Amino acid sequence: MNQPLDIGIIGIGRMGWVHAAHMLELERETGACRLRAVVDREPERLARFASEQRYSGPVFDSLDAYLAADAAKATMVVAPTEHHQHLAMSLVRAGHRVLLEKPLTGTLEGDIACCAELDRDYPDALMLAFQRRYDAALTFGRDLMNQGAIGRVFKVYSALEDSGPPPDGYQSGGILPDMSVHNVDEILWLAGRMPDRAMAVGSVLHNKHVASCEEDFDDAMLYMWFGEELMGQVQVTRNHVSGYRVETVIYGDQGQIQIGHFEQKPGAIIVEAFGRRGRTEPISRKVFPGGNGAAAAPEFVDRFGPAYKAEVAAFVDCCRTGAPFPATHRDGLRAQQVIGAAMRAVHTREGGAIVG
Repeated sequence: MNQPLDIGIIGIGRMGWVHAAHMLELERETGACRLRAVVDREPERLARFASEQRYSGPVFDSLDAYLAADAAKATMVVAPTEHHQHLAMSLVRAGHRVLLEKPLTGTLEGDIACCAELDRDYPDALMLAFQRRYDAALTFGRDLMNQGAIGRVFKVYSALEDSGPPPDGYQSGGILPDMSVHNVDEILWLAGRMPDRAMAVGSVLHNKHVASCEEDFDDAMLYMWFGEELMGQVQVTRNHVSGYRVETVIYGDQGQIQIGHFEQKPGAIIVEAFGRRGRTEPISRKVFPGGNGAAAAPEFVDRFGPAYKAEVAAFVDCCRTGAPFPATHRDGLRAQQVIGAAMRAVHTREGGAIVG
């Protein structure tokens, strides 16, 4: 328990770099973990990471070499989605506890197969990286909701809008499986249950015409219904050219909770709970720090930097104590089940024409 946890990381592209940097921060600040191995098949990327992050530990160019070295028994997997299942399952079979960047496998069929083996043989081996669950602003908004601050909740709206397409070479299984998985999990986390129906609307508006990444849509909405009393709405797009936008609104019969407002450089995340019309002051208001990402950092670090760090800290703590993970493969499957149901009922601009 007093010994630091040795951790390896597989993949140091843009997201892997973020996770590794936070792990190194925790290593310096708490001594609870040590980055003991970095795995990437690009030598130039390994050399740049080692130089800029002052990392002098072992590096490997393959999973097999990493496993053979037995450098750690806890691993973060931040590779492209198409490699998630192979890497994660190879690691858990070798006795590792794994933090896997979302999504689980990228397809409903892959998620079902992966979960079946994990549930049967390795039920506590994998933590799925849904960083919103560790976001202080969202957690505060959830607490207000559960305390009844806005009465009976009947709708949750969650928006995730990128300012541009994914980087060149990025592999996407579609905008809804790739982007909305975070929003869907957030709404399931807030609702505490699964919906019974879902549908989606997809459009091609701007980025699909200029981006190199192959994707079905560049703008989409997903709707889910929890019986007749609660609705979830998800909005995702690659077309918010002014900057990264993340907002959540929880609607109740006595008011609403607004989590986040769009700013091009969000230095602070504001959570406000408003009462019914006529009440001039917010019920509650609290400000949380943004991520303060460096100039070269991905735009989402400005919003979720502290949440990513808290997520790594939770992984380290669970591995050191043997505790169950707070978000697992089962959560990934549930989100994918909702997205799959919505995709089976997807509507596009080729829908029914309006005639006069």
